[in-house]
Amino acid sequence: MNGSAGIAVGMATNIPPHNLGEVIDGIVALIDEPTIDVERLSHHVKGPDFPTGGYIVGRSGIRDAYRSGRGRVVMRARAHIEELRGGKTAIIVTELPYGVKKGGEGGVIEKIAELVENKVLTEIPLTDDALQDHSDKSGMRIYIELKREAVPQVALNKLFKHTPLQTTFGYNAVALVDGVPRTLSLLELVRHYLDFQREVVTRRSKHELRRAEDRAHVLEGYLIALDNLDAAIALIRGAADADAARSGLMERFELSEIQAQAILDLRLARLTGLARKEIEEEHADLRERIAELRAILGDPARIDGVIREELLEIKEIYGRNDDRRTEIVAAEEELDLEDLIAQEDMVIAITRSGYIKRLPVSSYREQRRGGIGVMGMQLKDDDYIEHLFVASTHDYILFFTSVGKVYRLKVHELPLGSRQARGSAIVNLLPFRQDEQIRAVIQTRDFKDAEYLVFGTKEGVVKKTKFDEYNTPLKSDGIIAIKLREGDELVGVRHSSGDDDVLMVSKKGQAVRFHESQVRPTGRSTEGVRGMSLREGDEVIEINIATNDADLLVVTANGYGKRTRIDEYRLTGRGGLGVKTVSLTEARGELVGARVVRAGYQVMLISDHGTVIRMPVDGIKRLGRATQGVIVMRLRGDERVSTLAPVVESDTRAELPEPEPAVAPVDGDGSPA
Repeated sequence: MNGSAGIAVGMATNIPPHNLGEVIDGIVALIDEPTIDVERLSHHVKGPDFPTGGYIVGRSGIRDAYRSGRGRVVMRARAHIEELRGGKTAIIVTELPYGVKKGGEGGVIEKIAELVENKVLTEIPLTDDALQDHSDKSGMRIYIELKREAVPQVALNKLFKHTPLQTTFGYNAVALVDGVPRTLSLLELVRHYLDFQREVVTRRSKHELRRAEDRAHVLEGYLIALDNLDAAIALIRGAADADAARSGLMERFELSEIQAQAILDLRLARLTGLARKEIEEEHADLRERIAELRAILGDPARIDGVIREELLEIKEIYGRNDDRRTEIVAAEEELDLEDLIAQEDMVIAITRSGYIKRLPVSSYREQRRGGIGVMGMQLKDDDYIEHLFVASTHDYILFFTSVGKVYRLKVHELPLGSRQARGSAIVNLLPFRQDEQIRAVIQTRDFKDAEYLVFGTKEGVVKKTKFDEYNTPLKSDGIIAIKLREGDELVGVRHSSGDDDVLMVSKKGQAVRFHESQVRPTGRSTEGVRGMSLREGDEVIEINIATNDADLLVVTANGYGKRTRIDEYRLTGRGGLGVKTVSLTEARGELVGARVVRAGYQVMLISDHGTVIRMPVDGIKRLGRATQGVIVMRLRGDERVSTLAPVVESDTRAELPEPEPAVAPVDGDGSPA
């Protein structure tokens, strides 16, 4: 019985309602087996049972609460997915978590509508009929229609994440024990309740025994008077007053004052033969009850037997038709949601302006029959694909942003687009602040792809943190990945093994290379240490892992560039100014881009006027470290190069289609191909 289990938990300050039958079964189990432990007791008391139904997600919170007296019970609405006409689907909610309002101000329907309007729940169309309350006298029914391209399970997960359709109940079993507040486990709670019931039964039995003995004493006086009725009547008639009659009865028949007074108060109707029989039967019953009460008080097992019988009687009366309403289901860590999602390789495309989409790899395989497949994304003239890689639907994608925060999504939570679609704006998926931009994207299945993550900032700070420290459930608004000083920005994030060389490049043409052992590993929300010293007006534009089999490609604002072998950059101490990576002049301009590249890589150069060219890095001349470079992009008037971007920055590039260039490719000297 929901809420009536106060017989077991009424002395606690914050315990959710339990099923009456389960609670009684648990108490009876403790009576029958005093040495029972909390694990076996929890087989009877399975968990809270809320009157509003729904689900309890996971047993870990219940186990913590039952073992220690404190825990968090995760409650979730009962919802299912229905297929609609036209290939659409809808989520139907039929039960809400305990304490959650359905409608009105602050209700769950209002919250969902607000999130749809704010484009947090992008799977739900922004129409009046997409969210409706169909509840009636037969039960509650909230109707939530989804867009045709939405993944229903992902949409449902987002509803659980962002709305009160999933909430928690803080379990806090505090009770007064001998006048002192204590936090009690389930076993302690039931034991103290049982001790309390033993005291109740003992005191009640003593009280009942006292009253029975008093009544039996009076009845014994009646029986003596009835056995000597004529003599008693004559004595009373001959007495001068009531006091003399009472004294005479006590002296003549050896009665107590209480018995003598009761005889004087006896009505004449009680002198009939029928009344005498009733008195005799009542006296016999009382003697039997007195013997039973004395036996109960003299045997603790009999007291427990009384408690057991009374509890089972309550269960029979009130718990007969009270089935459990709240279903306990496995949590996602106990039963992985991904068991319900097919594992499939997806191509993830993220553009510089912040659009993202995923598309099955099989789509590209079909396109490659006739030649080289194309991404076919409808991009703006000044936009380009910044990140393009293959990941499984079960992988995590970590988004590191310019303000030093990290956000996490599963691949299956990303919007599924067509080959031509631009995708969805990332700001619709993640709560970015104004001007917050993605600086690095890292995919992982189990956070074991590397030992560390190395971070670099615009002001030359470097930080190294264990990769698995980011394997934590992220808040909806992300968590701190690196603590930045005021005015600083995150430039890049790279995997490292613990035995790599770090390369940092500044816009004034300096580069510093140092072994990562010079950077002590620190926690997630730390600032880091000085990685590169900068002259006034300088800033870091690139951080990477230096390997001697690669080149460093640099490009200046006025369209000059070159490649230099990484092995030309000698190891220096962390925190130095470094060495020249290019000889800059006013005619060349400052560096606007630097990339570690290998043979076969392609890059795009984008100007501040929107001109875009694409070229293979093999066509850019390899020169020494302190040289000026050659023309890689011819500019007009006051046009300047603004961005150096990789076409594909993944070792899986051979498996992916080449993105379609925004303009015709050009040769390394800037002339049309």
